[in-house]
Amino acid sequence: MDAVRLIAAGRHALAQSGAAWDIVGEAWQAQALAQGIGSYLAVTGPPELRSEARGLGEAGGRGCGVLDRAALRGEGSAPEYPPRAAQLSEVSDVRQALLGLQALLGEVGIALVGVACGTDDEALYWQCIESIDAADESSDRVRAILRRMVVRERGSASGVA
Repeated sequence: MDAVRLIAAGRHALAQSGAAWDIVGEAWQAQALAQGIGSYLAVTGPPELRSEARGLGEAGGRGCGVLDRAALRGEGSAPEYPPRAAQLSEVSDVRQALLGLQALLGEVGIALVGVACGTDDEALYWQCIESIDAADESSDRVRAILRRMVVRERGSASGVA
């Protein structure tokens, strides 16, 4: 499935999430998607974007690592969240995918702030704080790729390769 469609599905799922742990689960899904898109672009993207894309993949992977997946499953009783990112098969429009991912990561951060501010559960609070930091790092990586794309396009427009 194309990255833009997966991002739209993630944004919709986040908007529909009501319970705190569902929001944290969607934060995990967004990080897995950042990891997948970064890894995809690191292999198939334009050569001048691959280093930054690799950084996005690594940041997304670290973001997945900060989330307590057992807590997301409700102490291990419910099935594991299947990663939406496993459906990623292409990134047909790199700019749209990155802009959408940046929007998703921003929405994740805002939703996590709401959860952190509204909970008395210390473990959930710290899970949110770590997840906010991870989403911010992934968002920084997306911005870096977008900046690199602008520089690349300006170079192409001026005839410099």
